[in-house]
Amino acid sequence: METGTSVTTRRRRWPWFAGAAILLAVLGVGWWFGKSNSQEAQARRAPQAIAVSTARAESRDVPVVLTANGSVTPLQSVDLRSQVTSTVREVHIREGQDVNKGDPLFSLDARADEANIRKAEAQVAKDRADLATAQRNLDRQRELFRQKFISQAALDQAQNQVDTLNGQIAVNQAALESARVTRGYMEIRAPFAGRTGTIGVRAGSLVQPGGSSPTTPPLVTVTQIDPIAVAFTLPEKELAGLQQALAAGPVEVTVQAQSGGEPKKGKVSFVDNAVDNVSGTIRVKAEFSNKDSRLWPGMYVNVHLAPRTLRGATVIPAQAVQTGPESRFVYVVDAERKVESKAVRLAHVDEKIAVVEGIAPGARVVVEGAQNLRPGTSVTEGEGGKK
Repeated sequence: METGTSVTTRRRRWPWFAGAAILLAVLGVGWWFGKSNSQEAQARRAPQAIAVSTARAESRDVPVVLTANGSVTPLQSVDLRSQVTSTVREVHIREGQDVNKGDPLFSLDARADEANIRKAEAQVAKDRADLATAQRNLDRQRELFRQKFISQAALDQAQNQVDTLNGQIAVNQAALESARVTRGYMEIRAPFAGRTGTIGVRAGSLVQPGGSSPTTPPLVTVTQIDPIAVAFTLPEKELAGLQQALAAGPVEVTVQAQSGGEPKKGKVSFVDNAVDNVSGTIRVKAEFSNKDSRLWPGMYVNVHLAPRTLRGATVIPAQAVQTGPESRFVYVVDAERKVESKAVRLAHVDEKIAVVEGIAPGARVVVEGAQNLRPGTSVTEGEGGKK
C-alpha cells in the first residue's frame, strides 16, 4: 500500500512531464510549418516551364520555287498597212476572226497594176520576137562569112544586134517582175496564224503608205494566240541557277491567271542578254501552248518555276526563324528541356518552310511560343505537341 509520501512525489512530477510534452509538440509543429513554408518559397522562386510547340529540323532536297508576276505577250503581232496608194475593193475578214497563214484579208483595186503587167508581158514578147529574127540573121551572116562573101565588120554588127536584144529582154523581164510585185501588194494576206483586231477600213476606203502614226492607222492588227508567251522578271541572283538549269534541259514554268482557274505549264524560251541595272532584275519569257485560248495578250498571271534544287538542305518551319537585332536565330530545345539561341543563315524561304544553315538536322526548334523565351528558359510541350 502506497504511502502518502510516494503519492505526493508522483503528483509533483506530473506537471513537469506534461510541460515537456507540450513543448516538444509545439517545437514539432513549428518545424513542420517552417519546412512547408520553405518549400513553398523555393517553389515560388523556381521559374515555371513555358508551354511551346516544337518541330525537328529535317534534311531533304528542296526545290527553290521562284514566284513572279508576269504578263501574257504574243510571240508575234503585226500592224498590217498598205504599201501602195489604192482603194479597198473588198474586206474578207471580220473583227476578232481567227485566220490562218496566207488567208486573204483585203483586196485593193488592182486594175492599173494588171494593165501594167499586160503591157510588160507584151514588151517582153516583142523583144523575144526581135531576138529570134536577129538570131536567124546572125546565123546567115556566119554562113556568108565562112564563104568569104561578107566582112568581119558585118558579122560583128549582126552579133551586136543579138546581144543588144538579149539585154533588152532582161530589162523588160525585170520590169514585168516589178509589175507583178506591185500587183501582189493589192492582195493583203495573213503573215501567220492568229486573231484579227479592229478593222480600220471598209470597202471603198482610200489607203496609202504611211508609218505607224495616229493619222495613218493600220488596216488591221493580227496577233498570234497559239502558242503564246508570258514575260516576267527574276532577281539577278537567280540568273546563274537559271542558266545552269537551261544548260541541263528545259525549265518548266507554271502560270495561273489572277482570276483563278487551272494552271498551265510551259517552258522557258528566252533570257535577256543584260540585267536591268536599275531594278537588278533579268527579263525572262516562257512559251505555252494555248489551244484553249485561256491566256490572252495583256493578261496578268502568277508565275512559278523551280530552276534549281538545294540538295540535303536543313529544313525547319518558317515561323521558327526569329529576327534579332544582329541576325536571325532559332530557339533549340536541349535534353534538359531548356532552350538556347542559335544564330542561323537563311538560305531559302517559302510560305511554310525555311532552309537554314547553323543547326544540324534532328535538332528540336521552337515553332510557337518563342516570344516568351530567353536563353536557359525551361519549356514544356503545350497545345499542338511535338511536330
